[in-house]
Amino acid sequence: MAQKAALLIGDIAHARKEWTAVGEIAKLYEYPSGSREGFISKCKAGEYKDLYAIYRSNDSNKHTGNFDQELIDVLPSTLKYICHNGAGYDNIDIPACTNKGILVSSTPVAVNDATADVAIFLMLGALRRVTVPFQAVRNGKWRGDFQLGRDPKNKVLGILGMGGIGSEVAKRAKAFGMQVQYHNRHQLPAKEEEGAKYVTFEELLKTSDVLSLNLSLNASTRHIISKPQFDQMKDGIILINTARGLLIDEAALVDALKSGKVWSAGLDVFEEEPKIHPGLLEAGNVVLLPHIGTGTVETQRDMELLVLDNLKSAIKEQRLLTQVPEQKKAKANI
Repeated sequence: MAQKAALLIGDIAHARKEWTAVGEIAKLYEYPSGSREGFISKCKAGEYKDLYAIYRSNDSNKHTGNFDQELIDVLPSTLKYICHNGAGYDNIDIPACTNKGILVSSTPVAVNDATADVAIFLMLGALRRVTVPFQAVRNGKWRGDFQLGRDPKNKVLGILGMGGIGSEVAKRAKAFGMQVQYHNRHQLPAKEEEGAKYVTFEELLKTSDVLSLNLSLNASTRHIISKPQFDQMKDGIILINTARGLLIDEAALVDALKSGKVWSAGLDVFEEEPKIHPGLLEAGNVVLLPHIGTGTVETQRDMELLVLDNLKSAIKEQRLLTQVPEQKKAKANI
């Protein structure tokens, strides 16, 4: 039987040695840089005709663009697994992969702590409205137009999407004396709630003092927070988003910030990254970060290693360790 082949798209920064070691069980290809057109051309020319698994690095999108229907259609028929580096995978057309018999993995768990830390960082910054004094002191204006902030203690934190990251946000929030409630499509088992209260989506919007978005992006969650949802929220709510920018209608958020419906916000993700709505850039009551939720050395290495673990499992055992939930019942077309 011919040796299975694996392709790395993009680069590996922290586990290069471990990637090279995969060469003991598979033939290795690399597409470190280039264009979408170039990658499609290579696929059509049969350069990866024996490809069995892909390691899709977290910077691969700039080289190939989204793994949409067009791209998936030209992938070799031998391809059975895509191992994606990232907790979010909205840039991969999962139904198209499933229809072609390709299974996909992501990197949950590995990202939980770092992303939750950034969520808390943004929450505290938004509670204290740090942007104005932070910029003022660097401009030699001392506090500038300083305003009093708010304490987290006794505030109700609403978590929309209490999976791995949301659960870690909840644990950290409790240390600040916050009351935690959450909404998922389905209530968690009591032992996983750890004291958090399960509420409906509507109740979450109406009763939270701080709302943290920690859910994945898909067709049903796009703009899950827009004007109708802002209208249901408490006046003066604080909004935190470390998940995906398209969960929020940014134009509606800007209006809500201007009206005072949203007292402040902390955002690590945006609708059209790296473009940011001008209204957010101009607002002094918004804390902005450039999508750095998983940006630590330790987390990046853990993510790379988890992708490699999935890759090796696919090659040796024909299964993925952290297969995306949408493919729970799917099997590779082997």
